[in-house]
Amino acid sequence: MSDRVLLATFDHEQDLLEATAEVRRRGYRIVDVFSPYAIHGLDRAMGLRQSRLTWVCFICGMVGAIGMLWFQHWTAAVSWPIDVGGKPWNSLPSDVPPAFEMAVLLAGFGSVFALLAVSRLYPGKQARPIIERATDDRFVLVLDQADATFDVAQVEALLDPFNVLQLEERVVRPGGQL
Repeated sequence: MSDRVLLATFDHEQDLLEATAEVRRRGYRIVDVFSPYAIHGLDRAMGLRQSRLTWVCFICGMVGAIGMLWFQHWTAAVSWPIDVGGKPWNSLPSDVPPAFEMAVLLAGFGSVFALLAVSRLYPGKQARPIIERATDDRFVLVLDQADATFDVAQVEALLDPFNVLQLEERVVRPGGQL
């Protein structure tokens, strides 16, 4: 990423969505998009790949289920076998509900911790909004000005049909902060 970015502020989500798709179609590099809430279809418009969080959830769930099945088998049949009326020590049907519960528990915790780690969110982190009202009612598209042929006037003309409220150039500080 270059040391300069262009911030385009929009008032409506549909304008942002259409502008993002058009900017990407024209070959400009999109650094990020900020909005007060999730916008359906924005990930496709930005060209983002599919999230791997579902795989993290699945793997954590499988670890929980298999771990619980192993633990129940070990405690009932290996470590402390108790003969109760001739019933088998390792009865799988009675082990399934706790294994399911452990799968749900570990899948939930694993997903949350993976999301926090990837997002670099941690307790005490101070929020620094890129534009003051970006978390309230504004939508911001951030474009990289790395290309030598990047022309702000040309991009302004490109974004004009999408009701852009404000265009602002900023310098990126060390550490990636705007």
